[in-house]
Amino acid sequence: MLIRRPGRHDPRPSEITPEAVWLDRRAFLGAAGSIAGVALAGTAIGALGGAPREARAQGDRLEPTPEELFTSYNNYYEFGTDKEDPKANSKGFRTAPWSVAVDGMCRKPGTYALEDWLKPSRVEDRTYRFRCVEAWSAVVPWRGIPLADVIRRADPLPSAKYVVFTTLYDPSRMIGQQRPVIDWPYLEGLRLDEALHPLAFLATGIYGKALPNQNGAPVRLVVPWKYGFKNIKAIVRMRFTDRQPVSTWERAAPQEYGFYANVNPAVDHPRWSQAKERPLGRFFRQETLPFNGYADQVARLYAGLDLRRNY
Repeated sequence: MLIRRPGRHDPRPSEITPEAVWLDRRAFLGAAGSIAGVALAGTAIGALGGAPREARAQGDRLEPTPEELFTSYNNYYEFGTDKEDPKANSKGFRTAPWSVAVDGMCRKPGTYALEDWLKPSRVEDRTYRFRCVEAWSAVVPWRGIPLADVIRRADPLPSAKYVVFTTLYDPSRMIGQQRPVIDWPYLEGLRLDEALHPLAFLATGIYGKALPNQNGAPVRLVVPWKYGFKNIKAIVRMRFTDRQPVSTWERAAPQEYGFYANVNPAVDHPRWSQAKERPLGRFFRQETLPFNGYADQVARLYAGLDLRRNY
């Protein structure tokens, strides 16, 4: 059953990226130029209780993101390292049948066919802001289910503190895995309270359609207040543990990519500023919002946590 439950975290309909804009990728690339910049020292922001008024106003003026642009401009190293590679190299990738293993510190482990893993939940459409660590952004309509649903069905033990996700490892089907670009398979994790937050989502569709291969089919994570690399694709395993996992990019470059990966305009990437972002399809940059505009909903998760040290 498909339902739509709008919430105050939803961007306005006018913020959804228009399909036509997605299509004009070449024009965007010609105008955009490089995003790299000199790293600047930011100020500590503590728990980020809310976005500045001017930042909120800027966020309200986001232009809608077009479908073809978002589905043609991807970071998905399993299918290649260039932005064009995933769409071109994943055309023959078969996503059925598909199963997800659930294990670790939970009372209901098992291996589930994807449809059985998802079907007890109601399918929802949610429009979220998306912010890449590379300082580009989009506004995207996703379709899927709350992440909390599958976690609660797994019934984690009280001692479980984290949930860890793993991407499929199959170099014969994912040709990017034939090169040791990163440590395969791709792994990401969340604190359990983050994963249970109502905004955390498992997406199986986008723009009212089935999720394209290049965007993480058949199921991917969407955590809108975190940088995009945290949103792991093609999930085949969900594991519960009492130890903080070391995620793939954290292992590859710990000085650049932390476990939390919360969108934080006051903490720069070592090679560029995170204070501003360029929406896909636009030339000019706009202010980046703390927690990608979701501070009112999620800042409490990090009360008392040093978000400069725990980036």
